Amino acid sequence: MVREPFQQRPPSRKVTSLSQRPQALFAMAAENVPQVFPPEVLARLRKSVDIDPGLVAQDFADPRVLGALARAEILVTGWGCPRLDETVLDAAPRLRAVLHSAGSVKSFATPAVRERGIAVSSAAVANALPVAEYTLAMILLAGKDVLAARDRMRTARTSAGWGVIPGIGNHGRRVGVIGASRIGRRVLELLRPFDLRPVLTDPYVDERQAAALGVPLLPLDELLRTSDIVTVHAPETPETRHMIGRRELALMPDGAVLINTARGTLVDHDALVAELRAGRLTAILDVTDPEPLPSDSPLYDLPGAFVTPHLAGSQGNELARLGLTVAEEAERLLAGEKPAYPVDWAALEREA
Repeated sequence: MVREPFQQRPPSRKVTSLSQRPQALFAMAAENVPQVFPPEVLARLRKSVDIDPGLVAQDFADPRVLGALARAEILVTGWGCPRLDETVLDAAPRLRAVLHSAGSVKSFATPAVRERGIAVSSAAVANALPVAEYTLAMILLAGKDVLAARDRMRTARTSAGWGVIPGIGNHGRRVGVIGASRIGRRVLELLRPFDLRPVLTDPYVDERQAAALGVPLLPLDELLRTSDIVTVHAPETPETRHMIGRRELALMPDGAVLINTARGTLVDHDALVAELRAGRLTAILDVTDPEPLPSDSPLYDLPGAFVTPHLAGSQGNELARLGLTVAEEAERLLAGEKPAYPVDWAALEREA
């Protein structure tokens, strides 16, 4: 079962009044259902709940959906779920739980969901794993200058052969982690076996909590000045827009690498492009602003930019992990237990 390292789970109200075999309804983009719930995962979910994979709520006003919504005790949501506002909740008088097969619920879970005492669980912990794995891979590749070396070989159509290359390597390299989110914490855990020196910045983490994570806690400016590789795992909020701007990028040492798998708006792309054109920094971007980039963006061609199409999160066979997390949560509810991964409403606004 997917477990979240380090994260202290907030308390959750016990879900009561569920039927022995509760009615459930999928609410997401219909094409996502077979991807997130392949046959073996769907079969496990259906052992706990009565759910029809052929009926998916993409619009709660759809007459075909209204009857199922009125009977539903559990909504199994995912990417593309419509908003759960007062009108929808009035049409779902038996609803007791929302099990989200993706990350944040901010786009659809209105305050009315919390006010009515409906339990909400998220598979964000499961989606954090592949993002952290992508980040680890990029940290190690960047430390060995693999991406730039590949480009140089492609241009030169030859190589100098084996030899010692000064200035690269992963021995003792400092990695600055911005944000002790689920992903940030998982990155810190994955870095432990390696001979790297991770440090952390997060305004919501104190020295004691950082010590529990096994890393020094630094102010953002000091982290930027002293890190060889900086990886961004902060949420997208009005306060974090362009948190890595011209001033912050200028603090980074020559040859440093910036990795962003969080949200594109956290980095000022104009300022970043200027640094890349100067050849001073390298950037690995799985998210951009805007997304996708316009066809004339210099980030496609600048030698210091390595851009991937928002693929760090769950892809392909990793999607089944999200569905499995939901199936396990449904089993807990039917056993009279609390969800293992409840949404922390108080922290929701500062989550990605």
